[in-house]
Amino acid sequence: MLKKFFLFPAMALMAISIFNGCEKEGEVTEAPKTEEVTVALTPSNQEMQFEMFTFKLSDLKIIKTVNKATKELIGSPSLKGNVKISNNSTNILNIKEMTIQYLDSLWNPIPFKDGGKKATVSIYGSSDIQPGKDSETSLDVRVPIAAIKEKSISRIRSHVVYIPTPLKSESMDIPVTMEK
Repeated sequence: MLKKFFLFPAMALMAISIFNGCEKEGEVTEAPKTEEVTVALTPSNQEMQFEMFTFKLSDLKIIKTVNKATKELIGSPSLKGNVKISNNSTNILNIKEMTIQYLDSLWNPIPFKDGGKKATVSIYGSSDIQPGKDSETSLDVRVPIAAIKEKSISRIRSHVVYIPTPLKSESMDIPVTMEK
């Protein structure tokens, strides 16, 4: 009787370990087959003064994913960093769009695989920048694969579309009557 009492728990433990995979021998977890590579851009910080605003790009770098074994590029690489626009005018700047274009050494646009020549930057937060204030956002835009493979990026052109407005607001009361 005592043998049955110890035999049942021992068999239960063995079954649990088999179902949990403890009995598997020689199983090796595979190392990641890809790695993320950071390509530094020089200079990584750039500031330009315009009539109505100061434009600053900082911490610029290209992030790409490569196959460890073949060193082939996987997916779309991206340009990362920070964008800061400081309003130096007395007007409100309404930022409508910002695009990035990659140029080669002859200042020709480097096309994307789909034929496009510009990448649109997402503008987070308010697109209205008050006089004397800043707007900052993270930069995360795609980069043409051809530019990475050929290491042909010579310049990055940023295009900012904005409307300077001395924003005005008017309120009016309109007399109305309701029909009975």
